[in-house]
Amino acid sequence: MSAQNSGAMLKIDDLHATLVSDGTEILKGLSLEIGRGEVHAIMGPNGSGKSTLSKVLAGHPAYAVSGGTIGFDGRRIEELGPTERARAGLFLSFQDPIEVPGLGNLDFLRLALDSRREAEGRSPVSDAEFAELVDGAMSLLKMDDRYRTRDLNSGFSGGEKKRNEIFQMAVLKPKLAILDEPDSGLDIDALRVVAEGINSVRSPERSILLITHYQRLLSEVKPDAIHVLAHGRIVKSGGPELALELERSGYDWIEGA
Repeated sequence: MSAQNSGAMLKIDDLHATLVSDGTEILKGLSLEIGRGEVHAIMGPNGSGKSTLSKVLAGHPAYAVSGGTIGFDGRRIEELGPTERARAGLFLSFQDPIEVPGLGNLDFLRLALDSRREAEGRSPVSDAEFAELVDGAMSLLKMDDRYRTRDLNSGFSGGEKKRNEIFQMAVLKPKLAILDEPDSGLDIDALRVVAEGINSVRSPERSILLITHYQRLLSEVKPDAIHVLAHGRIVKSGGPELALELERSGYDWIEGA
């Protein structure tokens, strides 16, 4: 596998992706580059391919890359499985996280953390270090102690699931976090807490791809760039002001893009 631009955390070049089930092409020549430490947002109408992009980047088996390349942290990953991508430092926050009764919330998180550490040649996390990581993230996200004893997302409300996903990100500290609509279903107070969690993991070594419908989250997170996705490709890019423009004008102009 050839190396990608060392200055980019994510470099997507002319990406085409199809549904494995019937061969329908969803992504149709998408190109995108995210530098190290940058936060980029993807916006666009329903059915434009936003969630498909997040799943393709994570290696979801329902999708196949039919053309183009995905470079992550200096290596090609389009042929890697989801476990290998996660161990390399890629994190996906799901739009609708599944419930896993019988698997403790913290047990899952510790397994994920140790898997990352193993891939990096490090020893498993100690009890004291894990407790410190968990306590810090829970305090930041204003989470109560029930999250320590509950099963993974089991019985969680929509807002609790979203907060739990950001909690996982805050503990795992991935190289690239892909957040698929982390603001959906949240009231204003919960949205601000989630935004604080996202901002807390921003660093020169970590990049974030944020998928959202709403400008309100972007006013809290303040991305470096915003991209509009339509018809399976990026049709417009700009700075934070682009979100305000979309809020005013909507997506009617896209049909001609």
